[in-house]
Amino acid sequence: MNKLMAANWKMYKIYEEAKDTAEALVKLLDGKLPDGREVLVFPPFTALRGVSKKFKDEKGFWTGGQDFWPEKEGAFTGEISPGMLRDAGAAFALTGHSERRHVIGESDELVGRKTAFALASGLSVVLCVGEKIEERRSGALEAVLERQLRAGLADVPREIDPARLAVAYEPVWAIGTGEVAGPKEILGAHACVRRILLDIFENIGNDIKILYGGSVKPDNCAEIIALDNVDGVLVGGASLAAESFARIVLAGA
Repeated sequence: MNKLMAANWKMYKIYEEAKDTAEALVKLLDGKLPDGREVLVFPPFTALRGVSKKFKDEKGFWTGGQDFWPEKEGAFTGEISPGMLRDAGAAFALTGHSERRHVIGESDELVGRKTAFALASGLSVVLCVGEKIEERRSGALEAVLERQLRAGLADVPREIDPARLAVAYEPVWAIGTGEVAGPKEILGAHACVRRILLDIFENIGNDIKILYGGSVKPDNCAEIIALDNVDGVLVGGASLAAESFARIVLAGA
């Protein structure tokens, strides 16, 4: 199974900055991207086409949309559709990111609608799940993951190609805080996610990638990526500079 090294640029980078970063990343990894590694970047919508063009001729490089509305078209002011993402070059979409859940207020049900609609629209999906610090302290980790995964995957066909779906475990308390879940915490959470995926999808649950996200940096990525059931990473702040993200992509290879 290839390791998926994903970057979420969030609300950073205007068009030229994003293009320059993508171009620098390609140059840094030219001829160095190891077999079994793939690069996925989620730029802001305004830069999606530009970054996609920079990646167009590069093997193992993909782009995705950070969000979308689960309809083909319509009177949804300010929203964007999966078809629009694909038209701009995206192959993936992100659903359930903690900032969409806890800042924007998206419900588990809406995350599930988005996940199923994106897949039905031809996009691959990275579905994010994870607990807040109070939920972990109260022993609710497994219940939170169970709830989010069951709702997020409720309408996904059970015969889905597992290469088109990934789950990113991102403990909310470790996103942008400098705090990182330790190996024991990551192993436990990812084992829980794998168990639920196997229950939902049976055998193909073993082939669905599980990524870790939460203050991933060049100096801790190699240890994280070597852990059991860690099939890649979802990187925020450390992915904004091409040099930093290139080191993460190559970590432990």
